[in-house]
Amino acid sequence: MDAALQAALRANAPVFWPNPGRVPLAEARSRLTVSPADIEAAAGRLARFAPLLARLFPDELAATGGIIESDLLPLGAWASAGLPAGDTVWLKADHLLPVAGSVKARGGFHAVLRLAESLALDAGLLAGPDAATTALAAPQARAFFAGHTLSVGSTGNLGLSIGILGRALGFAVTVHMSAEAKAWKKEKLREVGATVVEHAGDYAAACVVAREQAAPDPANHFIDDENSLDLFLGYAVAGLRLPAQLAAKGLAASADRSLCLHLPCGVGGAPGGIALGARHFLGDAAASVFIEPTQAPCMLWGLASGRHDGADIRELGLSGRTLADGLAVPRPSRFVGRLMEPVVDGLATVAEDDLPRLVARAWREGELRLEPSAAAALAGPAMARAAGLAALAGRPAVHIVWATGGGMLPVADFAAVLALAGERPCS
Repeated sequence: MDAALQAALRANAPVFWPNPGRVPLAEARSRLTVSPADIEAAAGRLARFAPLLARLFPDELAATGGIIESDLLPLGAWASAGLPAGDTVWLKADHLLPVAGSVKARGGFHAVLRLAESLALDAGLLAGPDAATTALAAPQARAFFAGHTLSVGSTGNLGLSIGILGRALGFAVTVHMSAEAKAWKKEKLREVGATVVEHAGDYAAACVVAREQAAPDPANHFIDDENSLDLFLGYAVAGLRLPAQLAAKGLAASADRSLCLHLPCGVGGAPGGIALGARHFLGDAAASVFIEPTQAPCMLWGLASGRHDGADIRELGLSGRTLADGLAVPRPSRFVGRLMEPVVDGLATVAEDDLPRLVARAWREGELRLEPSAAAALAGPAMARAAGLAALAGRPAVHIVWATGGGMLPVADFAAVLALAGERPCS
């Protein structure tokens, strides 16, 4: 591993690392264990269960028929300042996804629905895979699901997505969280009837306990953020849907225009799923950059060292404590890291002091209410350009900054982040 890169990581300095393992899709396909057909099946499941979701959450989903999706929003000149002429920056507004308010809604909901479908088919609550899924909103189904527990280790947003849908279906839900996870996320989970177990250790320690407690109980279903294919496929559906969204905005990549996704990264499931989905359905035109805080660059460390989940950022003297709580992860997913070796174009880290400034700028310039984890992605376009990312060379680019969360952030918590940047609290 490059000694200068390791020294910069130890020094808590922002870096950009171009991934030398990135290869064309035709070459990567033989190494990818997730196929386009797998992602299409996940999209089909979400479509089949859309009527059920519309029934469970009528206020949020009646208008879309139960489909959970977000818009692409132009960010304007403020976001492209300093970029080459012709570059534009757009926001993928997953912070406004209905019901769960974060990128985790697709992955978390898909994982819960995949399990509910399997259990319901085995119990005869669904006559077959094409039966009307609204049957699972009936009292009989709720009573059945009440005999099962969903458990998960989470920094917050994944727990919210699983807790909200799991409880709506009738499951018992237990969310294991670090004591340092945001208090408002714990309270929201308790409001919907989930059990929150707080751990003195970090996210990884919470996951270890959750996994161990679920293992001997066949009615306790652990949804593993580090290794779940069902979560990953739910996230990847966003990449499948992206070509149609781009075409509707006149943004399709071409030989004359690059496309680059800037994705906040914690353990890796959400950005990895989105990046792989985009590569499968947009081809090599879809570049991707993962963004991490300087205190928790676990995916960068795992990929650059070649050790994946064997690499721990604490080896670098880093604490893992960051304002970007959704990215406060010490080790990356082994499953996702190995998938990303030939896929992701680069990884960047953002200084802790810059996180509240990015939140404040998004609010001041665009009236965007973003969590620090989401706002971190705003640093991606300039860092990728400054590093001379090969995928962007010689062409103007469409940059898509993925806003992973913030829509449910309480006013007081948002104001506290703004205050760190010297910004007046929002009204």
